[in-house]
Amino acid sequence: MSQATRNPHMLGRFRDALGASPPLIWAFLYFFCLLSGYYILRPVREAMSSSNDIGAIFPPGMIAFFAAHGMPLKEFTLQVIFTCVFLIMLALQPVYGALVSRFPRRVFLPVVYGFFIVTLLGFYVMFDSGVPGRGMAFILWITVFNLFAVAVFWSFMADVFSDAEARANYGYIGAAGTLGALAGPLLTRMLVDRIGIANLMLVSAGFLVMCVVCIYRLRLWAVQREQTRKLTSGEVPMGGDILGGLKLIAREPLLRWLAVMVVLGVGVGTLLYNEQAAIARAYFTSADQSARYFSTIDLAVNGLTLLVQLLLTRKLLSRYGIAPALLIPGGAIILGYAALAASPLPMMVAIVQVVTRASEFSLAKPARETIYTRVPREWRYKAGAAIDTVIYRGGDLSFVWLHKLLSGFGSHAVFGAGLVVASGMTISAFRLLREARKLPAERPRSAD
Repeated sequence: MSQATRNPHMLGRFRDALGASPPLIWAFLYFFCLLSGYYILRPVREAMSSSNDIGAIFPPGMIAFFAAHGMPLKEFTLQVIFTCVFLIMLALQPVYGALVSRFPRRVFLPVVYGFFIVTLLGFYVMFDSGVPGRGMAFILWITVFNLFAVAVFWSFMADVFSDAEARANYGYIGAAGTLGALAGPLLTRMLVDRIGIANLMLVSAGFLVMCVVCIYRLRLWAVQREQTRKLTSGEVPMGGDILGGLKLIAREPLLRWLAVMVVLGVGVGTLLYNEQAAIARAYFTSADQSARYFSTIDLAVNGLTLLVQLLLTRKLLSRYGIAPALLIPGGAIILGYAALAASPLPMMVAIVQVVTRASEFSLAKPARETIYTRVPREWRYKAGAAIDTVIYRGGDLSFVWLHKLLSGFGSHAVFGAGLVVASGMTISAFRLLREARKLPAERPRSAD
C-alpha cells in the first residue's frame, strides 16, 4: 500500500501523491495555468455577450444586414454566436487534423498554444485601439480557445499517464483546473481597474506561455511511458486522414457513445443555462440582484467541484472504476430536472445548476478522459478533439435553438424536455461502459 493511500488526511494524501509522481506536479501546474488564463478573460466575454448595446458586440455591417432582412439581431444574439462558433469549428477541424497528422507531438502541441498566444496579442491591439466588431471576434475566439486548448490538454495527459495512474491522478489534476477557475476571476477583479481590459490579454498570454513550458517538461514522461510499454511514439507524426477523427466516431461504437453522451450532456447544460437566464430576468428586478444570484452559483459550483475532486474522485476511480463517476451525475441530474419540471423556482434552478456543473467537472469529465489512456493515439488526438470541439458545439447549437422553440411554452416544457435528455444521457453512459469493458487493460510496468 502506498504512502498516499495510508495518509488519512486529504491534504496529506495530495502532498504524498505529488511527491510520488513528478509528472503530476507539472500536469497540475499546466491545468492551473490553462484555466487561470481562460477565466481571466471569461468575465470580459460575459460582459460583452450580455451587453444591451448591440453595437458593442457585432460589427456595423452585420447589424445592418440583419436589420435589412427584418431580423432584430438583439433577439438572436446567443443563437447567432453559437451558429458562428459551430461553423468555425467545422472549418478548423480539417486544419487541426492536418496538424496532428503531419507533425509530431513536440511540434503540434506548442503550435496550438502558440497560435492562441499570438491571437491574444492581436486582441490586445484591438481592445487598446477600440476596433469595431472586436466584441464578437473575442467571444468567438475565447469559445474556440476553451474547447481546443482543453481538448489538447486531456489528449496529452493520456500520453503521459497510464490507466491506473489516470484514475489515481485525474481528480487532483481536475482540482488544479478548479483552482485556476477561482484564481482567474480574482485576478481580473484585482487588475481590470488598474490596467484595463486590453492588458488582461497580456496577463492571460503569460499563463499560456507557462503552459508551453509544462508541455516540454511533460514530454519526457510521455516518451518514457511509450518506450517502456512499447507504445506508438508520439515523437513521430501519426499520419492518417485529416478528417480521421470524425470517421473514427462514425465507425467505432465506443467513440459513438462517447459523442452521444457528450451531446446530451451539453443539451442538459444548455437548456438549464438558457432557462435560468430567463427565470432570473423574470424574478430579479435589478442587475445587482441578478449578478449576486449568478455569482453565488459560480462560487457554489467551484467550491463543490473542488471538494469532490479532492475527497471523492480519486477514491471512486481507483477503487470502482469509471462506472460510478459516470452514473452518479446522470441520476442526480434526472432527479433535479424532475424537481424543476414540477417547481421551476430560482432557488431550485440554482441547486440543480450547481449539482449539474459540479458533477460534470468533478466526476463525469475525469471518468471519460481515463478511457483515452487505453485507446490508440489517433483516437484521442483526432476523435477525442472532434468530440470536444465540433461535436460539442453541434450539440450546443442544436439545443440553444431547441430552447428558443420550447421557451414559448414555458419553463415546465423546457424542464420536461430536459428530463428526457438527462435520461438519454444516462442510458448512453450505460452503453459507453459496456463498450469500455471491451478495451484491453494496459499492462503495468515491471517497476511498479
